[in-house]
Amino acid sequence: MATALEQLRDLRAQGLLEKAYDRVPALLAQEDAAGAAVATAGRLLAGADPEAVLEHHPGTPVVTVAVTGQSTVGHVVDPLRGELARHGMLLRAVLGEHGTYLRDLTDPGSELWRAAPELTLCLLDAETVFSQVPPVWRVEDVERAGQEVLDRCAALVAGAPGMLVLNTVPLPRSYSHQLVDHRSRALLGAVWREFNARLLRLAGSATRLVVIDLEPLAGEGGPVTDPRLARHAGVQLGAGLLAAYAREIGHLARAVRGRVRKCLVLDLDNTLWDGVLGDDGPDGIAAAGTLRGEAFGAFQKCVKQLASQGVLLAVSSKNDEGPVLEALNNHPDLVLRERDFAAVNANWEPKDGNLADIARALDLGTDALVFADDSPAERARVRLGAPEVAVVALDEEPALHVTRLLADGWFDTLALTDEDRARGGEYRRQRERRALHAGSGSHEEFLRALGVAVALAPPRRHEFARVSQLTLRTHQFNLTGGGHSESDLAALAADPQRLLLAARSADRFGDNGLVGAVLGTVAEGVLHLDNMWLSCRVLGRGVEQACLAVLLARARALGLSAVTAAYVPTVRNHRAREVYPSCGFTQAASPDGSAGSGGTNGSAGSVDRKLEFHHDLTRLPDVPVHVRITETPGGGRADGPR
Repeated sequence: MATALEQLRDLRAQGLLEKAYDRVPALLAQEDAAGAAVATAGRLLAGADPEAVLEHHPGTPVVTVAVTGQSTVGHVVDPLRGELARHGMLLRAVLGEHGTYLRDLTDPGSELWRAAPELTLCLLDAETVFSQVPPVWRVEDVERAGQEVLDRCAALVAGAPGMLVLNTVPLPRSYSHQLVDHRSRALLGAVWREFNARLLRLAGSATRLVVIDLEPLAGEGGPVTDPRLARHAGVQLGAGLLAAYAREIGHLARAVRGRVRKCLVLDLDNTLWDGVLGDDGPDGIAAAGTLRGEAFGAFQKCVKQLASQGVLLAVSSKNDEGPVLEALNNHPDLVLRERDFAAVNANWEPKDGNLADIARALDLGTDALVFADDSPAERARVRLGAPEVAVVALDEEPALHVTRLLADGWFDTLALTDEDRARGGEYRRQRERRALHAGSGSHEEFLRALGVAVALAPPRRHEFARVSQLTLRTHQFNLTGGGHSESDLAALAADPQRLLLAARSADRFGDNGLVGAVLGTVAEGVLHLDNMWLSCRVLGRGVEQACLAVLLARARALGLSAVTAAYVPTVRNHRAREVYPSCGFTQAASPDGSAGSGGTNGSAGSVDRKLEFHHDLTRLPDVPVHVRITETPGGGRADGPR
C-alpha cells in the first residue's frame, strides 16, 4: 500500500490536491506519517490553492497565523501547514521580515497586523538575547540582556495582534562553552534557566499569551540548531525542533477553534493491561510486578492523570462484560477502576459501532472521541467506520504507550477550569440520573424528582475561561455557531451595550457548575440575543426555557420594548431550533415575504437558512414548574417570573 506521502504526491501530480483536501487528515493519520513526513506533506500542500480548497470544501477552517522573530523563521511554515492539515484545517501564513519582530508586533500598519491573525508566533532563539551583549561578554551581560528581552516580551503581550505565542529559548553549547571555567558555565546555566522560567510565568498573568516550552521538545527532537544553517541562513532552530514546535502549534490551533476532544476510549487486552483476559484469565493479566506489567501500570497512571483534568474515560473491549467488570473492580494491579469510566462497553460487536454507542450514551459527537488500541485491524475498522474518531496507534511495546497517547495533544486546552476537574464526577452522577429516569413513570415525574435549580447572572472574573471554553466547545446547543476567546468575553462584559450572562445549574445529585451562557446587545430599546449556549449535559431538563423566561421578564422590567433573536443552522445544532418558539417567540418573515411557524421535522438537513425571531414581551412564558430559580440577572433571588 502506498504511503501517505506517495498518495499526496500522486494527488498533486493529478492536480487533485484541492478537490481531495478532505482526504488529507486521514492520509496524515496513517501510522507512517509522523515527524519529518508531516513537514514534507506541508511542502507538497504548499502548491494547493487555498481558494480552490475552500471552493470544494467551504466548511474547512482557515487559521491565519503570523510568524515573526529575531532570526529567519520561514522554515516553520511547511511543518505548520502539514500539522494543520492533519487536523482538517487550512493554513494562511503571514511572514515577518528578518529581525523585525518588534516592528511587526507593535506597528498597526504592518502586514502582520493587517492580516488580523488568530495566532501570532514570535520565535525566540539564543540570538534574541546574545545580539544584545558585547563581543566580549560575561554572565552579567547575558543576565542584563535577558531582562531587556523579558521587558520587551511583557510589553508585547498587550499590543500584539491575535493570541501571542512565545517560546522558551534553548542555550546552545556554542555559547555556554565560550566560557572556559566551570563556575561561570554553571552560573550562566542558572541565569538562562531563570530567564526561561520568568518567560513561562508571563503566561500565568495574560490570557492572550501562550508560551511553548522548547526544553522537552529539544530533548526529543534532535539538535537545537544546525550550525551551517544558523551561520549562513540565520536559521537558529533546527528542523527537528521546528517540526516538534509546529506540532504544538497545531494542538494550540485546535484548542483556539474549540476542536478539543473530550473522551478517551480504551481497549483493555494489551492496551490497559498485559495479557488477554479471555485466554489468560484474571490471574494471567498484569499491570505491575513484571517489566511489561510495570509499563502498563505507568500507562494507567498517565490515563488517570488525564481523567483528573476532565478527560472522560470509556472502555471498548472485545470481551465478556462480567469478567471485565470483575477485573476492573477487583484486580490488585489496576490503577483504574470501573468507577473511573463513564462507560464500559465489553462485547463482541464491531468497535466502530461501540464507539457510536459510547458517544450517544455520553451525549457527545463521535468527533469528541479518541480511541487507543494495540490492534491494527481494530484501528483500521474504526478509521473506516468512524472516521471522525481520532485513533492512537499502540503496539506490542507498552513502554511507548504513554508517548504515543500524548503525542497529538488531543485533549490540550487553553485553560483548565473547575468544571473540567469535576467532569468525571459529573458523568458518574449522570448514571444516577439515568437510573432515576428509568425508575420514573414519565419524563415529567423524573424532572419533578430531579429538583433542577438554575441561576442566571453575569459571569465572575474567574469564570471567563470557563465561559470561553463553553462557547468554543458547545456545538449541539449553539444557536448561531461560533464562540469567543476569554479576552473577547472580558471586553464584551465591560461594554454597557452588551449583555453577557452565565447559567449555573444544580439538582438533587449535585452541582452541575457553569453550564450555559447568553450574549446579547441592547439597542434602541430592544434586546437582541446574539447567541445562547448550553452544555449537552443538561439538555432536556428545562434549563434553556428557564433561562429565557427569566431573561424575558428582566427585559420587560427594564422597560425594553422587545427581544429579538436568531437561529443559524449548523451541522450539529438542529436540536436547538425550537427553543425560541417554545418560549413564545414568533418567527419573523423570511426575505421572500413568507412567515414560518418555527417548526421543524427534526432532521439535521431540514433547515438551511438563518431564522429571525421576535418576542413583544406582552405575554411572558412561565419558568418550568420543576425548575427553581436561585439568582436572576438583576442580582435578586426568585422562584421565577410568572
